[in-house]
Amino acid sequence: MLDLCEPGPFDTAIPTLGPATIASPLSCCRFIPDHPITINLSPEDLDDIDADTDVDFDPAGPRAQLYFEPSAARLAIVTCGGLCPGLNDVIHAIVMEAHNNYRVDRVFGVRFGLQGFIPEFGHQLVELSPQSVTGIHQSGGTILGTSRGPQPVEAVVEAIARAGINQLFIIGGDGTMKAAMRITEEVRRRGLEIAVIGVPKTIDNDINLVTSSFGFDTAVERAAEAIRCVHTEAISVPNGIGVVKLMGRESGFIAAQATLVAKEADFVLVPEATFALHGPGGLLPSLEQQLRTHGHAVIVVAEGAGQDLLSRDARTDASGNVHLADIAGLLLAEIGDHLTRRGVRHAFKYVDPSYLIRSVPANANDRVYCGFLGQFAVHAAMAGKTGMVVSKLCGRYVHLPLSLVTRRRRKLNLASSCWQSVLESTAQRRIVSAAQSA
Repeated sequence: MLDLCEPGPFDTAIPTLGPATIASPLSCCRFIPDHPITINLSPEDLDDIDADTDVDFDPAGPRAQLYFEPSAARLAIVTCGGLCPGLNDVIHAIVMEAHNNYRVDRVFGVRFGLQGFIPEFGHQLVELSPQSVTGIHQSGGTILGTSRGPQPVEAVVEAIARAGINQLFIIGGDGTMKAAMRITEEVRRRGLEIAVIGVPKTIDNDINLVTSSFGFDTAVERAAEAIRCVHTEAISVPNGIGVVKLMGRESGFIAAQATLVAKEADFVLVPEATFALHGPGGLLPSLEQQLRTHGHAVIVVAEGAGQDLLSRDARTDASGNVHLADIAGLLLAEIGDHLTRRGVRHAFKYVDPSYLIRSVPANANDRVYCGFLGQFAVHAAMAGKTGMVVSKLCGRYVHLPLSLVTRRRRKLNLASSCWQSVLESTAQRRIVSAAQSA
């Protein structure tokens, strides 16, 4: 068994600001002992291991002893990166837990991501209360606004300290968690008593060791609706071809899961699995066979799939992500040319529902999940924990160090039961990737 405090590649120890000596004001709750729980991880959970391994983690939940006196706590919440279902739910949960249970007087919202800490942008902190967040979970997006791109960490920490904030809740994806880690390091360098707690948010579900990020369940549900609608369009015309482009820069979780939900896709293209267009096992002849046999076909493609088939430039967006080439455009052009040459009449039905999916309110499952994440984040900060995220891992809510979740992006395991189920429920086996045939 890996020891919680043992340094190394699986170090799961959570930093603290100091001893927790203040009695918690919470009542009617079960306090969580401050000692590790053991979770058995498989290679599907953690890429660093090649066999099932027991790993110790700090459990999430309220502690009997606090580091911060609730009356002296000043909290700030910031949302960063792209939109995702559930952002308002997490904000709501943090505010309600802090005000109603810990009786914290001051909770602030930071406007428009990390820009809100930089004076030249002119964004003012907004005070959040139970009254001001009432009903926000009914709406998509984030009431605080968001932005992409890094900001000078020294200026961010200076603004945090100047505002008297001693607990920062930062909600965002992989790049945001890396920024949270840099903020934690700068806080430590200055000797400040500020807890930095991350709530991992990525609609692509690609944060390391996070089994399922909030908003993912909603995204899969809405993506499956898009697949079903395109399937209806495709079967309504001779040789109809439905193409659905979904989110997934480096990870194909949404495409795979939505396919399993909708059960109407014939081909699923994800970044993790290379594929050929032409020749035996290529997508084009396989699609032609599907049309001749069934009279229609549905292709689900993640935005990051097939990038090796396209010319890419070195441009990046504000978050540092390399610009993706247009895989959907390539597919439509190549499929059209191939079928025309082969004398196969066809009709395309193409949809990219990405922005519609990102901006909707969370569904019931995600709302419950977001509620737990927000509450557990407050419990962790009040106990003086820092440099960590709160997440659900293998059915247990745990604290994960920022250093662990930012090591790499989580990707779909092509040997997993999820991907095997995709292969078995579609015509996907006709496509032989270079990696699989080598």
